Amino acid sequence: MKAAYRRIVGMGGLGACLIVSGCTTVASVQEPDLKIANAWHATFPHGGRTGDLVSWWSTFSDPSLTALIASAQAESPSLESAAAEIERGRAALASTQASFFPGLGGSGSLARSGTGGNKANQVAAATTPSGSLDASWEIDLFGKTRQRSEAARLRVHERTADWHDARVSLAAEVADYYVQYRACRQLEQVYTTELASQRETIRAMEMAATSGLTSSADLALGRASAATSASTRTAQRAECEVLVKSLARLTGGDEPHVRDILAMGKQGLPTPRTLKLSAVPADALRQRPDIDALELEVAASLAEIGAAKADLYPSLSLGGSVTIGTSSLTGTSLPWSFGPAISIPLFDGGSRRAAVSSAAATYKVAVAAYKSGVLDAVAEVETALVRIDSTRRRIGDASVAARNYRAYFKAVDSNWKAGGASLLDREDARRSAQSAEVSLIEIRRDSVRYWIALYKALGGGWDASASSPKDLPQKSKEDLL
Repeated sequence: MKAAYRRIVGMGGLGACLIVSGCTTVASVQEPDLKIANAWHATFPHGGRTGDLVSWWSTFSDPSLTALIASAQAESPSLESAAAEIERGRAALASTQASFFPGLGGSGSLARSGTGGNKANQVAAATTPSGSLDASWEIDLFGKTRQRSEAARLRVHERTADWHDARVSLAAEVADYYVQYRACRQLEQVYTTELASQRETIRAMEMAATSGLTSSADLALGRASAATSASTRTAQRAECEVLVKSLARLTGGDEPHVRDILAMGKQGLPTPRTLKLSAVPADALRQRPDIDALELEVAASLAEIGAAKADLYPSLSLGGSVTIGTSSLTGTSLPWSFGPAISIPLFDGGSRRAAVSSAAATYKVAVAAYKSGVLDAVAEVETALVRIDSTRRRIGDASVAARNYRAYFKAVDSNWKAGGASLLDREDARRSAQSAEVSLIEIRRDSVRYWIALYKALGGGWDASASSPKDLPQKSKEDLL
């Protein structure tokens, strides 16, 4: 009895030593250490006043924009793909967590057998039904299953963050195309107005040419200038149509619906009023779902190192089986078995060690990607701030230039009509005025696009409380996102 007790105690002590040694062998890898600035270096727009990122699109006060974003959120294949990735991650997590529980399997058969031939060899036919149950359970001594389950759980959250990032990127892309479209139509209108004015001038010149009051050279110059303006307007109109196609692609492919939305909105460029900007870069990074996803990948890779190291050590499992067999000749039998089994890896050619090295390398890649993502995020915010400040300053100068070039053209035009200026002088003044107006529209367009880039760089107001697409409130296409 004492000898049996000593054997039990010895085996328990050995098992405890194995558990402790296995736990201590799991790598304790340091978290990524990355220094970021304590403050932004670029100028704050709006004097640092803040608004809510989640409802930021409403500050444009443009129903077309919000309707297009809502349509894209409801119909985009990229969001469907990101949502499916969440479901796949959850399935992988459920599969991993199943290893925590015992496995039970069963089988059954029914056979009728006998032996024919001479009477001396004949065996009467008999029916033999049988059934069996097999159970097994691998005990997670060194945390291999636990670490794999943790990695799978973290990757579910990572896929969710990717889904949020896809929503932010999609909204920003739709808004960017929308702003380009509105500016494109404004440019088309500038070219159309100029072309109408030139054609009116040509008609007047043709009437004067029949009376010999206008030279053929001036008439040829006027016609050439009008043809150039017509070509430019045609190219601009084509660009506008391409932008409509791009918006249709992002919003599910229903182009007539997109055109209806564009027709109901404001014709001018949308302009946001405020945007939240954290005083500390680290706060802004916490708003970005892509940085959250990179951080979760680091944690998941770290858990996989632990799982790979745990696989270096013995595994202990409990197994048992019960078989019931009945025969009309031999009667009923009930064999059973139950007991522990240990598997000790002795030689595998370095396969398990290589798996540990691979997991460690994957972790290093994840850390490098995280650091790179953080640096890129800070740079994106800083770049957007600089560009917003630059365009804000340029808009004032461009407005003054456009106003004065237009006044200059009107003066030259009046002088030309009075015979005091040549048509060449008038066309030069017209092109300068037109170029200044085009430049002003483009600067205003770029200013709004940089605001959208800043919105995206700050994380885009994603709803971090929603862990899946189903957790978000259902909204119609006319609701603000």
